[in-house]
Amino acid sequence: MFDKVLVANRGEIAVRVMAAAEELGCETVAVYSDADRNGGHVDYADEAYNVGPAPASESYLDQEAIIDVAQRTGADAIHPGYGFLAENADFARRVEETPDITWVGPPSDAMETLGEKTKARTVMQEAGVPVVPGTTEPVDDADEVRALGEEFGYPIAIKAEGGGGGRGMKIVRSEAEVDDALESAKREGEAYFGNDSVYVEKYLEAPKHIEVQVLADQHGNVRHLGERDCSLQRRHQKVIEEAPSPALDADLRDEIGEAARQGVREAGYTNAGTVEFLVEDGEFYFMEVNTRIQVEHTVSEEVTGIDIVRWQLRVAAGEDLAFAQDDVEIDGHAVEYRINAENPAADFAPTPGQLTTYRPPTSIGVRLDHAVAQGDEIGGDYDSMIGKLIVSGEDREHCLERSKRALEHFDVEGVHTTIPFHRLMLDDDAFVAGDHTTKYLDRELDDDALETAVDRWGPAEAAGGDGTQPSTAEVAVEVDGKRFDVVIEDASARMTAEPADGGSASGSSGGSATEGAAEVATADAITAEMQGTILSVAVEEGDEVAAGDVVCVLEAMKMENDVVAASGGTVESVPISEGDSVDMGDTLVRLE
Repeated sequence: MFDKVLVANRGEIAVRVMAAAEELGCETVAVYSDADRNGGHVDYADEAYNVGPAPASESYLDQEAIIDVAQRTGADAIHPGYGFLAENADFARRVEETPDITWVGPPSDAMETLGEKTKARTVMQEAGVPVVPGTTEPVDDADEVRALGEEFGYPIAIKAEGGGGGRGMKIVRSEAEVDDALESAKREGEAYFGNDSVYVEKYLEAPKHIEVQVLADQHGNVRHLGERDCSLQRRHQKVIEEAPSPALDADLRDEIGEAARQGVREAGYTNAGTVEFLVEDGEFYFMEVNTRIQVEHTVSEEVTGIDIVRWQLRVAAGEDLAFAQDDVEIDGHAVEYRINAENPAADFAPTPGQLTTYRPPTSIGVRLDHAVAQGDEIGGDYDSMIGKLIVSGEDREHCLERSKRALEHFDVEGVHTTIPFHRLMLDDDAFVAGDHTTKYLDRELDDDALETAVDRWGPAEAAGGDGTQPSTAEVAVEVDGKRFDVVIEDASARMTAEPADGGSASGSSGGSATEGAAEVATADAITAEMQGTILSVAVEEGDEVAAGDVVCVLEAMKMENDVVAASGGTVESVPISEGDSVDMGDTLVRLE
């Protein structure tokens, strides 16, 4: 076993990997950016080293800096977690070629083959695994896409070869949409994955998203740990995952598990990975392979009792898998809820800010993977995840009932979170019945229901769109010995109002705390609702825009957000350009 493991990641997944390494007797090394100097993973590790500024491209994606830290600290293994460099075959190869350091993951050649979607499709077809009709070579121009649209029939999906989680994927429903969709998919592929190659496949309208967890050692042993159902998604991003899937019968479960094993065996794959499928009308189709640990690996661990990250390290150290396929048994049910700093009532827009209150649930059947504490800042430099709540039970019904209890006692103040959304889902007929598909949230969930859920279960205090705090406060009072939590409306105004005698209120600086916000709101300007980076600008001086027109695309917390005009007008000035970093409240476009 290794002596010292460097984890080339941050947040909860870094802590998760360090916990497994620690149990195996390994010392741990963290790397961190300037923005994460006080991060939970930094505190958890035995040693921690700064690798650069906040932008991931200058820190967590700096391959040379990370390998240099590993060499300086004497680390003999590097685990990439998920995201950042986890699926970067070039980085894996650099680690493999560095003396005395082991890559904790699949071989770089297998990553290269399966990490690019067109190559992976070819491998799976050769292994006899069914695939969605589509191309096995990259597509270069819009005419080629239009020809494929005619061949497959619309809708079709244009997908970035290095993509995942819906990033770099654009749905095309008619020939007229091809040019813009192709440009957007290529741009996202380059921005997120450093690869603007795309491919095209037939788009299934209402499938289930089923993925199979696999483990393979260096001695020819391949095991699958059952499937996970990741069908509940918004904008192609998973929000709730569970194991096992409520949609598969025993025969289909066996068939899809064996297909996953056969596919990765043919690819010469080792270590942990996930083979993803789409299931519709009783048929399954290969979609992609994730050559890394996944966010939702936790539910597979809960129902199998197998520590996947621990086995990643053991396999990388050359050990045999110590269990046969027949030894893998699914016991009970588990669901993972992604607790993100997002406002479900505002199209799940990221809501960076401070966790003024953070009290997660405990007790039986509850697991929490996180790396934050009360008072921590959820910044806008990385993704919006606060933590992962994993609930397990004897069966799905028991698990969902237990989930209600856990989410009810998950208290977060200071930022909006996805907790109200999760609580809404536990009363949603389609989700509770297991009938939801990947399109359910985007097509059928009522926006009013989301707003009601946020009003009912959201934080009493959360950062507003302009960075200000709403004027409410929650205080505890006692009446006849009984405790009540009371929300005071317009609290900031009351606190800063002038006293009855006309004197200045304590702490007042002579003006209302909301005056600046009002000026921004009444100005003829489109402003940034969050910190981020400008990916593209769609307008220029003199253009006419109407309400709802996209004026620019803002990347924030790993999500591409269209910025639209709230009202029409003529563009007076555009003080931004592609690649600019902007803060919340910055003017993006000024209208006459």
